[in-house]
Amino acid sequence: MANETTNVIAGIDTHADTHHVAVINEYGKPLADREFLAVGSGYRKIVEFITSYGPVTAVGVEGTGSYGAEIARALRGEGLSVLEVNRPNRAARRLKGKSDPLDAYQAAQSVLDGRATAIPKAKDGPVECLRILRAGRTSAVKARTAAINQIKGLLVSAPDDLRAKYRGLGTSAMITALQRCRPSGHIADPEYVCLLTLKALATRCQSLTAEVDAADAALREILDTYAPMLCDLPGVGTEVASQLLVTVGDNPDRLGNEAQFAALVGVAPIPASSGKTTRHRLSRGGDRNANRALHQVVLVRMGSCQRTKDYVLKRTAEGKSKRETMRCLKRYAARELYRQITNPQPAPSNADLRQMRTKLGLTITTAARELGHWPSKISSLERGLVRNDALATSYRQWLTQQSTQDES
Repeated sequence: MANETTNVIAGIDTHADTHHVAVINEYGKPLADREFLAVGSGYRKIVEFITSYGPVTAVGVEGTGSYGAEIARALRGEGLSVLEVNRPNRAARRLKGKSDPLDAYQAAQSVLDGRATAIPKAKDGPVECLRILRAGRTSAVKARTAAINQIKGLLVSAPDDLRAKYRGLGTSAMITALQRCRPSGHIADPEYVCLLTLKALATRCQSLTAEVDAADAALREILDTYAPMLCDLPGVGTEVASQLLVTVGDNPDRLGNEAQFAALVGVAPIPASSGKTTRHRLSRGGDRNANRALHQVVLVRMGSCQRTKDYVLKRTAEGKSKRETMRCLKRYAARELYRQITNPQPAPSNADLRQMRTKLGLTITTAARELGHWPSKISSLERGLVRNDALATSYRQWLTQQSTQDES
């Protein structure tokens, strides 16, 4: 066994029934590997196995969003640092081969080399509840759409009496009428069987609609409790807010700054220059569902927000295309949403701080310089747009000191 003063790094290759764990030292030397059952007792044995070789620097886990979710929670519960490991490079895998021990050692080596730096989502709070509700809602919406398409497809080739009665109705009215109908006839009669099937599909649609409505109500209840101010932003509704929160996770502190959030949602500008052309475009990486949510926010604001309309006119006058303008708007929207996501609860009113500063004749620039922050951050704090209790306390103390010095 290795010396206790030697730091070790572990890697875990996760599967449905078993996890393979490998341990290396801080110099990359393999120490041991073993397979464990993916159950509660197996997780405890994994922790004992890893910690028995010395102080643990970090643990690289594959599949923290699926098979590795529970082991990641167990490791964090023991105070160990957990990092998410991506699948090994295909070219390297072809050269070295593949097996569970090799994958586990590769996960540990990725942490040692600095290639695995992402902190996995906690999956232990209200955002995880949002994710589960959204998963059920999404499948219900897809199933309802498939049922509606089947109804319309059957009506295309249905007997003329049925087509004349139902095809002229709107989708909602058609489904209600079909659900209320009372088919009668013989099982060998095509018209009777067609109407019977249409009634069953319409009943399914109404059941799925009730399921979607129940999921929406649950989503709104969680958002009203966890992030009540997020849906107050222009263009942000239940669907957009829940998707962005799910993308970030229960531990938003895993994102160091809003530039990382922009990269996560696919709106970080990257160079796209060639020859005499110098330009940037938005990254095509990140969570595409979150990118779609931002796109919806921008579309709504372009049609209803006067400030956004003025910006579009300004960019159009500069020769920018609509697509280029929307890229800029998505980046700005990401910045605003990040501030609200990382401060989900209502910020306290700090109007008294602004009054104290104004009374002392101090500018925001002076306050920001003395406190070591950007002026925009001090301004947002004064207006109650962000929640930062530590900064508010230090700002109040500094203003009190300035007031004392003026009186003396």
